[in-house]
Amino acid sequence: MGRGTSTVSDKMPAARRHLTRPVVMVGMMGSGKTAIGTALADRLGVPFRDSDEALVAASRMSIAEIFERDGEAFFRARETEVITRLLEEGPGILSTGGGAFLRPENREIIAAHGVSVWLRADADLLWQRVRHKTTRPLLLTDNPRGTLIELLEARLPSYALADLVADCDPAYSISDMVDRVIAVLEGAGVLQ
Repeated sequence: MGRGTSTVSDKMPAARRHLTRPVVMVGMMGSGKTAIGTALADRLGVPFRDSDEALVAASRMSIAEIFERDGEAFFRARETEVITRLLEEGPGILSTGGGAFLRPENREIIAAHGVSVWLRADADLLWQRVRHKTTRPLLLTDNPRGTLIELLEARLPSYALADLVADCDPAYSISDMVDRVIAVLEGAGVLQ
């Protein structure tokens, strides 16, 4: 197949799509922001950026090490700086940490420079995806599932402020979710 073509006839070739502004993937840990965001960027032929990866590269420490050494408040302030810088790089897909969208200043920056897409997933799906991971500092508790549910409930009002929503379905593959996000972006005129 030639460049910009798809093996599925109902998918428009990526080369014919134009992303009008940065798309910021928001949602809970385990919702698929990085996996779906990476695949979406690849499908659209735009850069993929990850605020957590950029922060780790800049600090030369893992997220868990930053939390342990400097605390969550320090981490969140650096996260805002990184998100701002990445949004200024222009259209592309940006994956953010699960707590990034909770901060009003991050929501304002994202709204000014891009469009937010909440990958909405229920607690059971999230737990299936994160239960064996040791890289989630907020879940290093005596009851990680209970902590995850508490975090989800506390964060729902902030996530609900996202510009767009793509519901996660446990039966969907990453490719299926990319299709769903593309349909949401097209419907909002962000992807033409």
